[in-house]
Amino acid sequence: MKFFVDTADVAAIRELAATGLVDGVTTNPSLIAKSGRPFVEVVREIAEFVPGPISAEVTATEAPQMIEEGLLLADIAPNIAIKVPLTFEGLKACAAFAERDLMVNVTLCFSANQALLAAKAGAAFISPFIGRLDDIGEDGMALIEDIRIIYDNYGFDTEILAASIRSADHVKHAALAGADVATVPPQVLHELVKHPLTDKGLDAFLKDWETTGQSILKKG
Repeated sequence: MKFFVDTADVAAIRELAATGLVDGVTTNPSLIAKSGRPFVEVVREIAEFVPGPISAEVTATEAPQMIEEGLLLADIAPNIAIKVPLTFEGLKACAAFAERDLMVNVTLCFSANQALLAAKAGAAFISPFIGRLDDIGEDGMALIEDIRIIYDNYGFDTEILAASIRSADHVKHAALAGADVATVPPQVLHELVKHPLTDKGLDAFLKDWETTGQSILKKG
């Protein structure tokens, strides 16, 4: 599974990118607004040090304007994935971008039927929002499973990008359901490495090592 970081916090992305675990970044207008910085400036800076796909979202709602905005976003860097909403206008724009061999992330997916349409329109990524489905009493992971079956049935190359992830358990279950990518807030990526038995075991090892009076770095 690939890991994308879902944030516009450049410092947080840099810290996580240094681990080698970050395969890409997803942003949206809300995240950019929280940064308090110009949209294009933030996206360009992220693209300079993260070589994987950087999702940058259009704000127009009609296909002609979406295409105009998306082409400008694609000019920022070669690894930009143009993010469009899962509407008929968004699908029109997706098809136009796909014809130009540009990466498209179709976002705000809440049904398998929507995901099927996005794949047919040439999306590189489909973003089902599992957390928001859970919020209204539906099963977000079941959606991932359904999309996986449909895409495998027809050989679609569109990658399933599990979005609206709220916890480490969400990541685990998305991986079990067959998602290609999980886009996660920085704090969730930090949670993935944590386990109380790891901390307990490390503490015991270090205490035992201290009793030897040795140092790996000390010569002689």
